[in-house]
Amino acid sequence: MPRSATMVNRQQVLADFGELALQSLELDEILHEACRLISTTLGTGRAKVLEIMDRGKSLLVRAGVGWKPGIVGKLYLPMDEHSSETFAIKAREPVITHDISKEDRFEVPPFMKDAGVVAFINVPIFLPGGRTYGLLQVDAIEPQEFGYDDIQFLRTYAIILGPVIDRLLMARILRSTEERFRLTVEAALDYAIFLSDPQDRITDWLPGAEAVFGWTAEEAIGRHTAIIFNPEDLENQRDRWETETARREGVAPNVRWHVRKDGTQVFIEGSTRALRDTDGTLLGFLKIGKDVTERRAGEERLRESEERFRQFGEASSDLIWIRDAATLQFEYLSPAVETLYGTSREALMAGDTLERWADLIYPEDRDQALSRIHSVRAGARTTGTFRIRRPSDDETRWIDNTDFPLFDETGRVQRVAGIAKDVTDARMSAARQEVLVAELQHRSRNLLGVIASLASKTLGEQGPPASFQARLQALSRAQGLLSRYGSDTAEVGALIRAELEAHTEIRPPKVVVSGPRVHLTASQVQNFSLAIHELTTNAVKYGALRNGAGQLSVTWTVGRNGKGQRQVALAWTEQGVEVNPETVNRRGYGRELIERALSYALRAETEFVLAEGGVQCRIQLPLE
Repeated sequence: MPRSATMVNRQQVLADFGELALQSLELDEILHEACRLISTTLGTGRAKVLEIMDRGKSLLVRAGVGWKPGIVGKLYLPMDEHSSETFAIKAREPVITHDISKEDRFEVPPFMKDAGVVAFINVPIFLPGGRTYGLLQVDAIEPQEFGYDDIQFLRTYAIILGPVIDRLLMARILRSTEERFRLTVEAALDYAIFLSDPQDRITDWLPGAEAVFGWTAEEAIGRHTAIIFNPEDLENQRDRWETETARREGVAPNVRWHVRKDGTQVFIEGSTRALRDTDGTLLGFLKIGKDVTERRAGEERLRESEERFRQFGEASSDLIWIRDAATLQFEYLSPAVETLYGTSREALMAGDTLERWADLIYPEDRDQALSRIHSVRAGARTTGTFRIRRPSDDETRWIDNTDFPLFDETGRVQRVAGIAKDVTDARMSAARQEVLVAELQHRSRNLLGVIASLASKTLGEQGPPASFQARLQALSRAQGLLSRYGSDTAEVGALIRAELEAHTEIRPPKVVVSGPRVHLTASQVQNFSLAIHELTTNAVKYGALRNGAGQLSVTWTVGRNGKGQRQVALAWTEQGVEVNPETVNRRGYGRELIERALSYALRAETEFVLAEGGVQCRIQLPLE
């Protein structure tokens, strides 16, 4: 064929290929036709396209004509140093072999020899930017002299083929991306996704929007988005605020109740986003919202439950507490902790709360209380009682604790909780009931003995009957106070005031009575009240209460003695009294009672001094 005719033929081939490339979006179809056209034009009847794979480790016979089944789309060739294909790709220039029987530069793949290939030419295919896609390879089954025109034609063909392949690869990626996006948005049925135009009329209504709001695409498209807004929000122009905010700032929050087609409410958490083209023109709005109605309802139920629990805990006189099972640190303490433990919630919740709590417990009870906590962490339910020393008033209190585990959804102990109750009064009442009969019998016998002693001391010493009656009345007042305070205790201040008020007015500065509230037991009251009676009658006859010149101060405090026992320390102090020297060393019944009877019967420490100015008496009485 004349050279001019060959050139025209090849130009026609290029034009035909270009037309096909403009019409088709299928890469495999384009590559197959490229191989057919080039093999026909060069008269070889055989050609192929090799694509670089595995990051440059192999070549796939991607397309081709004239080959047996099992080659095209399936055969991989290693890119080793001795292949002409590898050399052409690395050198970025064509490689020609006119006769493989004389080829000593490269190794020819066995499948080409088996197919009868005698001559071939490799031309690299480059994508835009210089990236190498692979090779266009033309194969001949007999020796052939590929000339300069053949090489230039193939180079031109490969140059045209590269951008076509790049365009089709990008189109494939785009189609794949679009398909994934379509599948994603169609599967996201709990997300309402839809588009509206600049006037906020619905243009696209995806399946999730139909699932959430109930309107079909046919019903929704073309309507204003106001169909999903509550009447109150429409009245407040929330729909307009949303689009105007998105128009101005790019995005607007959409977190509120909406309305479904059937009129029911749905809570949406989402946003409205403005869509603009490259020059900033508003194209419309993208609206995405998640249906969180069930979650919000659950959160509301949880808040209501927590509020009920909070109100219950705030109102309960018993202490409700919760600890983290892993750390055993307090997570919650009800206000009753301040009454039961005598310390503030803030103080007990600070630092190592387990250690702070344990420090309040009596050392003898501490290990057992901690052991119960650890048992509950292992899943057990326990009850127990222990003693604490309350910091607010240094009192010993008995605490009854019920501990139980709180499990998570997997059955693991997540928290340790309990209810604590102050059972001190109940425990004391139970003890009182146990000894009530015996105490009454014992008290009766003691009372008879005291009366006999009074008679002996009063009448036997030629004292007037009035003194005997006065002492009986003092005992009567003590018994009355015992009855008032539960039959076996009486308050120190009440005993002192009752005795003094039987003889005089308690009016400062003449008479001062002051001290904390503290109770004595029945076994202490009788002797203590007689001692106060003797001090009072002595003050009336000879001391501070005899006339208007003297002053009397009766004060007491509560503390601890050298053995760590709680004790009440009372000071009876008279001032402004003229003391007759002849009476300083006189020892009457009252002084004997104070210095000997109290020490013997109540283990009290006493001191009685008739000093200048009046009687000075000190009584230290153990309370435990």
